[in-house]
Amino acid sequence: MTHTDLWKKVKENLKKTHPQHAFSTWFEPIVSIGLNNDELILEVPNQFFFEWIQSHYKESIYMKAEEEYGKTIQIKYTVSPESGSPDEPRATEIERSYLPKNNQRKNNINRQYTFASFIEGAHNQFAKAAALSTVDSLGKKAFNPLVIYGGVGMGKTHLLHAIANKIIQEKKNKTLVCASSEKFTMDFISSIQKNRTIEFSKSYRKADVLLIDDIQFFQGKEQTQEQFFHTFNELFHNGKQIVMTADRYPGEMIGLQDRLLSRFKSGLSVDIQPPDYETRVAIAMEKAEQNGLKLPYDIIELIGTHIKKNVRDIEGTIIRLLAHSSLSNREIDYSLTKKVIKERLGKSSITDLTVEDIVRRVSETTHIKEKEIVGASRKMEITEARQISIYLCREILGTPLVSIGMHFGGRDHSTVLHACRVIGNKTTQDHRIGALVGELKNELSFALN
Repeated sequence: MTHTDLWKKVKENLKKTHPQHAFSTWFEPIVSIGLNNDELILEVPNQFFFEWIQSHYKESIYMKAEEEYGKTIQIKYTVSPESGSPDEPRATEIERSYLPKNNQRKNNINRQYTFASFIEGAHNQFAKAAALSTVDSLGKKAFNPLVIYGGVGMGKTHLLHAIANKIIQEKKNKTLVCASSEKFTMDFISSIQKNRTIEFSKSYRKADVLLIDDIQFFQGKEQTQEQFFHTFNELFHNGKQIVMTADRYPGEMIGLQDRLLSRFKSGLSVDIQPPDYETRVAIAMEKAEQNGLKLPYDIIELIGTHIKKNVRDIEGTIIRLLAHSSLSNREIDYSLTKKVIKERLGKSSITDLTVEDIVRRVSETTHIKEKEIVGASRKMEITEARQISIYLCREILGTPLVSIGMHFGGRDHSTVLHACRVIGNKTTQDHRIGALVGELKNELSFALN
């Protein structure tokens, strides 16, 4: 038996006993490269991959190999010398913390953060357009400086690096410097310690394009602010482009010098809001694909419905799903996804749920338009969908009757109470309504389970 035949049969058996995504993530990339003296040599993509196999699948592989080989066999692993090749599986979040940052260019620019990979929605459309226009008109006063601001995990750093990558690709003659505010501060402190402040100034002021991430961390650092002020001034007056990110509008920052804030506000400030429902679903699809997961739409939709705050939370949920599934040897299904979402949200899962969320979900289930559910139509199927929505709002959110009435076209509290009683009775007397309401209630009420 050749090493390729042996490994092929081992993989066939492993595929039968492990979830499909676990098999494709952890077994499919392994390549057999030799069988000598009862020793099977397997090549893995990288060091992290080897450590994961050793920790979680070593025994499984050994048992299947010995079973197919028919006698005692040793298994030796070797790490591929072609680290970073196009065929290497995409690194997980855990892996990135262990492996060398070979996915980054000079200046700490992440090559995966491009405009093409930036998922656009109504919440970030203007910010993306401004970032693209900045690349096309470097140094023009209307877009200089450009400040992109918003909450944690909204995609500010992605846009900053997308600008850098596009400049590297299209404007190769431009000198680019990209750093976090923390790195700028540490470089400045180091230059003082080593008596090399002139070299420090030159390293940043040589830039045609200066990109600084998280400028809010300059707050309270007087000497660093002084140094950055002079760097900013020199670049600005020489027509060089400056792009910065922040967690809030520059005018709202406390602890920064007025003259710095004045400079920051002199250009264009654009914000990124939390993603809307459609964009969250698109992001979940993209992040699942990036992590090698083929998730059914109902699971993607579940993630997009409940993970609302930022893009980073959506990616974290996908990674957590993969980890849960791999460690527990369990397929990713609706139940597991629900468990992971509940772990991430905790009690906030119930407080983050809104009347609009409930109406949307009832609309999707009953195929009645949202505007009809909250409207005035008295058609039987629309009235039923409306009453179910009202009942769930009362049962899950505990929303006052008057408030529910306002959300549903200004109906009075007696109408709302009647709807709750009707559906409450039907859940026990009508099997169809009972099953429908039960399914919706279980899906929406994470914190009640």
